[in-house]
Amino acid sequence: MKDTPINYEIVTRHIAESKIRSIGKASIREIKRLINGIEKETGEKFVRMEMGVPGLPATEIGVLAEIEALKRGVAAVYPDIEGVPLLKQEAARFVKMFLDIEVDAANCLPTVGSMQGGFAAFLTFSKIHKEKDTTLFIDPGFPVHHQQHRVLGQKFESFDVYEYRGEKLRAKLESYFSKGNIHSVLYSNPNNPSWICFTDTELRIIGELANQYNVIIIEDLAYVAMDFRKDYSKPGVPPFQPTVAKYTDNYVMLISSSKAFSYAGQRIGLMIVSNKLFNTQAPDLLQYYTTDNVGRALIFGTVYALSAGTAHSTQYALAAMLKAANDGDLDFVEVVREYGEKAKIMKKMFTGNGFNIVYDKDEDDPIADGFYFTFSYPGFTGEALLEEMLYYGISAIALSITGSERIEGIRACVSLVTREQFPTLEARLKKFHESHPV
Repeated sequence: MKDTPINYEIVTRHIAESKIRSIGKASIREIKRLINGIEKETGEKFVRMEMGVPGLPATEIGVLAEIEALKRGVAAVYPDIEGVPLLKQEAARFVKMFLDIEVDAANCLPTVGSMQGGFAAFLTFSKIHKEKDTTLFIDPGFPVHHQQHRVLGQKFESFDVYEYRGEKLRAKLESYFSKGNIHSVLYSNPNNPSWICFTDTELRIIGELANQYNVIIIEDLAYVAMDFRKDYSKPGVPPFQPTVAKYTDNYVMLISSSKAFSYAGQRIGLMIVSNKLFNTQAPDLLQYYTTDNVGRALIFGTVYALSAGTAHSTQYALAAMLKAANDGDLDFVEVVREYGEKAKIMKKMFTGNGFNIVYDKDEDDPIADGFYFTFSYPGFTGEALLEEMLYYGISAIALSITGSERIEGIRACVSLVTREQFPTLEARLKKFHESHPV
């Protein structure tokens, strides 16, 4: 028996009974299920950092608008696949107000969360040019995007961007693009899991190469405006959320309601397609669709086949939240700033007990405090560290499942950790440090 905060025997038994071959390689949902079982038997509450879910109440403006829509009877009516007009209009306004990008409302499409938007993009863009059959992931990234490709049987390549920041990114991207098989590139900004944020230099490089090699950039903005080092909260006023759309017309943005508006449970997001890409003619699409127009194939071919549209009432919820943000009546950034403030405190607890921050810089600037951070401990791989920390009542995920090459690292999400748990977290980290002297 070992003297650990969570009963050593019980944790060991649950790990064995889970049938997970390697805890460090387990999916987020598998880790969640394992911790639930340990908590239930021991009665001890973990410091839960494995799930990237909101830790704040849903934006009330959205809840009230959805209730009103349901009362009007929209639940009985199929929504238009391309989205309700009010949402499309406010989505286009939002992109202009917070990213300073002009896009037609017709090209703003509701999706069943950003995950469906990505799935639809992968399905469609892989068919635009028959010689381009591979997606490139700028990792680390959301593990499910890799899983979507495996499910679809689609090809993908990836690289960890850690060693290729700034101007180094150009040669690395060109080494992939020059082969001629890359149809699109996906990255998140701010990044899940590392919370790195691409600089304007890097976004310009990505955009210029997208133009040169005719590659589509899929920009995942699940954490839009949440780089708290700058104030992106004022609609129509600089600074604006950085975006590759400043440098290329070959783009799609995925904008989520889950984190910015804490509306994760209702599964509503947006796919914003550039005017140029939306209206592109691609004859190779005719092998799979009844149209060679990218926008129409995306909507009436792929999205229709996936879900026949996005839930009607939630579209009105998102429209109301976007309108309030656009009008300056809702400062959604101020609401979610709590995540950054918690991350700053928690990172200090970790580094004060022998841990290191893995992804720590954006080029020469210290990384922002935000929804996620990454950590390591001397002498451990990330996978081994993840399993060991379960005995100390702390859960997270290993960076190895995110496409990261930093095998020593773990991703922590701050959202579900309450400030009331901070003393518990600090005590457990101290105990870990004492048990594993450096």
